[in-house]
Amino acid sequence: MVWPNEDYLKLPGSYLFSTVARKQREFSAAHPDAKIIRLSIGDVTQPLAPVIIEALHKAVDEMASAETFKGYAPDLGYEFLRNVISEKDYKARGCDIAPDEIFVSDGAKGDCGNIQEIFAKDCKVAVCDPVYPVYVDTNVMAGRTGTYDEKTGTWSDVIYMPCTAANGFAPELPKKVPDLIYLCFPNNPTGATITKDQLQVWVDYANKEGAVIIYDAAYEAYISEEDVPHSIYECEGARECAIEIHSFSKNAGFTGVRLGYTVIPKDLKAGNVQLHSLWARRHGTKYNGAPYIIQKAGEAVYTPEGQKQLKEQVAYYMKNAATIRDGLAAAGYTVSGGVNAPYIWLQTPNNMTSWEFFDYLLEKANVVGTPGSGFGPSGEHFFRLTAFGSYENTVEAIQRIKEM
Repeated sequence: MVWPNEDYLKLPGSYLFSTVARKQREFSAAHPDAKIIRLSIGDVTQPLAPVIIEALHKAVDEMASAETFKGYAPDLGYEFLRNVISEKDYKARGCDIAPDEIFVSDGAKGDCGNIQEIFAKDCKVAVCDPVYPVYVDTNVMAGRTGTYDEKTGTWSDVIYMPCTAANGFAPELPKKVPDLIYLCFPNNPTGATITKDQLQVWVDYANKEGAVIIYDAAYEAYISEEDVPHSIYECEGARECAIEIHSFSKNAGFTGVRLGYTVIPKDLKAGNVQLHSLWARRHGTKYNGAPYIIQKAGEAVYTPEGQKQLKEQVAYYMKNAATIRDGLAAAGYTVSGGVNAPYIWLQTPNNMTSWEFFDYLLEKANVVGTPGSGFGPSGEHFFRLTAFGSYENTVEAIQRIKEM
């Protein structure tokens, strides 16, 4: 008789954003005339940049000719894309990352969830709290998190690093020594960042304790302050302790196109085992590569025209972020984020729980956001809004909130 994977049965409820979407659908069904503005999920709304559209069309035309047709992609990704990533994202910033240390994929979410497969089941995991749910949920699925406490919203075998207003929403070094440390900066959901010196502390700690940092850099394109690092490999010693994951979704609008990459330096080892070779084995076995057409679009991101057009898109979203941040502050809300990240993190009014504020905001303003408690226990009494809507909807949403 077949049995399900019992680790999946440990997951409480549904995925956070699935719950948000369900509650929105139910409200829409009950209030069909309501114009709902979504500032919840981090999905872009601006169309792909012209240079990317041009590259897509050209690559599609190549697939129509036997001379230029492409089938399966190379395991690591096409050299033309890995070479330009190495040059533009790393060497230009003084980071020693070679093209063959870059693994092209169909997005950061899958890599963030799958990377835990190359580590032992008894590895101790440390996460920021609040945290992007994928980090925790995929370790639950792998049987690495112990038992769930409904009262506290925590897992017995997970090391939580609270990110609160008192510490500027940046984690402190954990009191228990972990094996795997998940860090995301600029942070989702809080929008917080840390300086290069602060990140160096984490790199030094990981090397001292023999831990591996899984560094999610999906939002680095939104960094505006000079002392905020774009890559963990800007820190000395990071090649020996860090894996970095990148996305084209937020910097180039590829949420519906799907492209990302993960960097595993060949210097990084677990015991005497090179983690680069393990991920290469996993990648080659379970993945057939991002489509040629999409990788050509990714290459266009790094052209001078692509960089110019995408900086304009980032500026558009950060204008939205400033509109949300300044508007909420003027209305008396306590807010943070929105400077180096497209997320605004606000404290709920009148000591409301985050789900109570979700319902209140939806009912009174017809605006959808994301409850902070969905990101972890330290997210309770906080709420996330995203800057990825249209400017017109963003302005209207903030006006509605002010009038509540």
